[in-house]
Amino acid sequence: MSEPAPYPAGPSDRPAGPSVCPRHPDRVAYVRCQRCARPTCPECQRPAAVGIQCVDCVASAAQTAPRTRTVLGGRPGGPTPVVTMTLIGICVVLWIAQQVSPRVFQELAFANFLGDSQPWRFLTSAFLHGPVVHILFNMLALWMLGPYIETLLGRARFLALYLLSALGGTVAYLWMTPANSMAGLVGASGAVFGLFGALIILNRALGYGTQGIWVNLAINAALPLFYPQIAWQAHVGGFLTGMALAFLYSRARRQAALAWAGTAAAGVGLAILAASRYIVT
Repeated sequence: MSEPAPYPAGPSDRPAGPSVCPRHPDRVAYVRCQRCARPTCPECQRPAAVGIQCVDCVASAAQTAPRTRTVLGGRPGGPTPVVTMTLIGICVVLWIAQQVSPRVFQELAFANFLGDSQPWRFLTSAFLHGPVVHILFNMLALWMLGPYIETLLGRARFLALYLLSALGGTVAYLWMTPANSMAGLVGASGAVFGLFGALIILNRALGYGTQGIWVNLAINAALPLFYPQIAWQAHVGGFLTGMALAFLYSRARRQAALAWAGTAAAGVGLAILAASRYIVT
């Protein structure tokens, strides 16, 4: 007499265990990615237009998505003005360091007689400042202008504009003062005036008004009349450099190769101008 025996259950017939996240096997996942259908734990979930996607699918989509550009052809850097905030942070930290040790000024400030042997001073001097009112004026102007221009140009072009304007200001100071001058030059004014010049060109290229910019520029340009120790030569050099670069960026727009070739040419040109000053004296 035969007795009924239980039919051996196959793998598909066994009760399924709880789904686990592929990235975190120790975690139960109750939600599946709408794109790849894999289970995903709360840490790996990302909200999508419809449902939830896993972090891997989001990263894959970001790599294949077309890269957007700003209105003037730069790569957008997001809503936070990271470059502007970083520049302000560096200036503030170095200003505090100046109050602690005079060596910061001695090692980083620019002086005409040191520029040929220690060329880094052409740029490092733009991150140092004198009295507290000096850094306050410059950082306020940078905060007012920087985020807007950074949004228009993108982070990389904005940083190039700022640094080359600072360099242009120092080179102009070198040419417009005695070559053997031992006076120290510090301050971000050359770079800030470069932003003023750039903003005039960029706003005109976009069809925006520039009247308010000229008023602010006139106020800042008048400061040397009341404070003769201000190096107005750096203001002029930075302003002209900023205008030139902004004109380049407004024309090149989405032609990245042309924009960066022009940026490199501007940097080389300023370096040649600085070197030639020491050759002719």
